[in-house]
Amino acid sequence: MTQIYLIRHGQASFGTANYDQLSDKGQAQAHALGRYLKNLLQTKPYIVTGSMQRHQQTAQLALAEFAVEMPMFNSKLWNEFNHHEVLTAYEPKLADVEFLGQQLAQCSEPREYLKTIFYPAMQQWSEHNNHGEYQETWLQFKARVQQALDELCSQIQRHQPKEVLVFSSGGVISVVVAHLLGLSAERTFALNWEIANTSVTMLKWQNEQLNLHSFNEYHYLKDNQADLTTWL
Repeated sequence: MTQIYLIRHGQASFGTANYDQLSDKGQAQAHALGRYLKNLLQTKPYIVTGSMQRHQQTAQLALAEFAVEMPMFNSKLWNEFNHHEVLTAYEPKLADVEFLGQQLAQCSEPREYLKTIFYPAMQQWSEHNNHGEYQETWLQFKARVQQALDELCSQIQRHQPKEVLVFSSGGVISVVVAHLLGLSAERTFALNWEIANTSVTMLKWQNEQLNLHSFNEYHYLKDNQADLTTWL
């Protein structure tokens, strides 16, 4: 049996010119994650990351807590969908990073404001499965995530690790879980919205089958610091 831990990256720099880097809080989350994993893991894990900066930063900071060098394999298949493209296709004003920053600054609940944009934008994306509007369609994104999962299972069969860490993003993790549970696109979007930064979702690979064991665990963040839990 192999235990697979799907890990969402730490808080990125939402609303800035370079979203794809960890914020100060995201870095603190990654260190807390590393301390948690150090106590959780029983063996030296097989490690895979997406190729995005936030994936690699999260992995590097978390694994630094182990004080043992461990190889990491990265693959673009584990990268997030282009959320900027999806959101601006729904609301063109969001193409202006300054506009988005101003909107968020004016909100007492920024996450609630974004929720009013996220769901209809995702719905629009899922209903337009052609290259006319999006570089990667919803169906293509799902197929890419499935390919990432299939390749991971092949790697597990080849290397036989007891534990695997995958550093990725909320959209990818929600598609994996939805695939295993047979969920609709709408329920997949709902899962995505609830996945916390540096949360851990666990799968079990046994007898050539994948099963969901736990979802979106971030209790260890609360144990470290009350305000360390974030979703954006």
